[in-house]
Amino acid sequence: MPPTLHPFQPRALDLLKDYSRARFLADLGAGFTVGVVALPLALAFAIASGVKPEQGVFTAIIAGFLISALGGSNVQIGGPAGAFIVIIYGIQQRYGLGNLLIATILAGFLLLSMGALRLGALVRYIPVSIVIGFTNGIAVLIGLSQLKDFLGLNIAKMPADFFSQLAVLGAHWRDTQPWAPVVGGACMLIVVLWPKTYAMDRAAVGLGPQLKRWMSQLPGTVIALVGATVLTQILKLPLETIGTRFGGIPQGLPNFALPEFSWSGARLLFMPTVTIALLGAIESLLCARVADNLTEFKRHDPNQELMAQGIANIVAPFFGGIPATGTIARTVTNVRAGGSSPVAGMVHAACLLIIMLVAAPLAADIPLAALAGILLVVAWNMGEWHEFARLRHFSLPYRTILLGTFVLTVVFDLTVAVEVGLVLACVFFIYRMSTLFKVEALDTANLAAAVARDTRIYQLYGSLFFGAVGKVEGLAEALGSECQTLVLDAQMLISMDTSGLDALGQLHKVLTRQGQRLVLCGLNAQPASLIERGGLAQALGPQGIYPELSDWLLTRLHIAPAKAAVK
Repeated sequence: MPPTLHPFQPRALDLLKDYSRARFLADLGAGFTVGVVALPLALAFAIASGVKPEQGVFTAIIAGFLISALGGSNVQIGGPAGAFIVIIYGIQQRYGLGNLLIATILAGFLLLSMGALRLGALVRYIPVSIVIGFTNGIAVLIGLSQLKDFLGLNIAKMPADFFSQLAVLGAHWRDTQPWAPVVGGACMLIVVLWPKTYAMDRAAVGLGPQLKRWMSQLPGTVIALVGATVLTQILKLPLETIGTRFGGIPQGLPNFALPEFSWSGARLLFMPTVTIALLGAIESLLCARVADNLTEFKRHDPNQELMAQGIANIVAPFFGGIPATGTIARTVTNVRAGGSSPVAGMVHAACLLIIMLVAAPLAADIPLAALAGILLVVAWNMGEWHEFARLRHFSLPYRTILLGTFVLTVVFDLTVAVEVGLVLACVFFIYRMSTLFKVEALDTANLAAAVARDTRIYQLYGSLFFGAVGKVEGLAEALGSECQTLVLDAQMLISMDTSGLDALGQLHKVLTRQGQRLVLCGLNAQPASLIERGGLAQALGPQGIYPELSDWLLTRLHIAPAKAAVK
């Protein structure tokens, strides 16, 4: 029977049924606030990713609108994300911009399929140690990639891998442009120290608190960019700007265009496609969970969210857009600003479009050092650095997975890091589960002499699966020549897989060759069903399986057992 597809039901359609004027005004204000916050981030993320700045804005407008309109969350804001910077830069450097757009479209179809097939919940099963590891690794790579512009170094093209970047920066650090770190550092201080809306005490009175509350309505990133741009123009600072590197930003959206496609190139895009889809799914659903914890609205629909992310990533590249996903910083800003429905996200996209149509030429004077300073703060906020200090409180498997994923993300790439992290997590999980399975010998001293002399009784605890079969396979060798019967009391055996069944079958064969026999007692429903279906019950015969250990003892002592109740 084919799996049932998840119905396509955007959250916006449900919420707009009882939509009020007051709620629209709240969403309108939140949307404009998020739009202003999103503009400098969209520019910075695009430049850091190695593409034109307008491509970040196109993505925020088109993908941001679609993610809100079609998604499964009340308040999630989509667009270009900092987590994608390293991924996009590496793909663009290795395969070219055209193949980056194709990989994004293919990733969109993969995300759409994941949502339709109800695989959204599977993303939640990725261990938190892996998520923290690759998030911190990406933050390090973002910070490293911004040192070129932050120091004003004249480097034509930065390499994509970690050690090459270190080598290039080390070879050029003496060429630092003095004004670049000053401007970039000032922007960092403004972003960090500027009053935040969510930190304001609404009950405080007086001129000082009121001034802070008013200032907090203006995003620190915008203040930093405007201040750095004005200062650069007034003082005629010799800093590289968006205009000097990219020639400015066009006013208006680009025309619909098909990315250049070739089968020879598409065959190479399997891993980039999987990487974009995997990171997009993880980031969007993590962001949606954060939003759920900040609000009292109905929890997000992960499958609908993946389908919306997929459609957004399919459409945006046809207009020059780059990969998009849910973004935590802009989503939190939306929540704090009073957004309560997907309308706020759609307004944020419209706000960006208006800004681009009206004020695009002004962006040409933004110094790149200012954007680099903002991204350094973004990178710092992205990382969960306190988790490194807390590692000593956790188990060796947790530390190994987190540090291993972190190092592999920095040195190799995200895909390798997540793959190895998942393998390590599975290995450690199998090991932990195998330690929970026990085979304990039962003291037969108090049994009748005839039973105790030629019988060994063992009790099984836990789950007998492929990681624990070794504890059963060695039982035959531990029996002495005087032993005639090996009894396994399985009353505490919770479950068993086919490897466990095979281990019991092999144990029965070895005992039969040695002139001994195997008896199973107290089987629960799942192990009993598997033993019956696997043929072991027939091999053991009617004298090989008993409802309870006491039934076998009574039979051995030639006492008819009472009729056992069905378990």
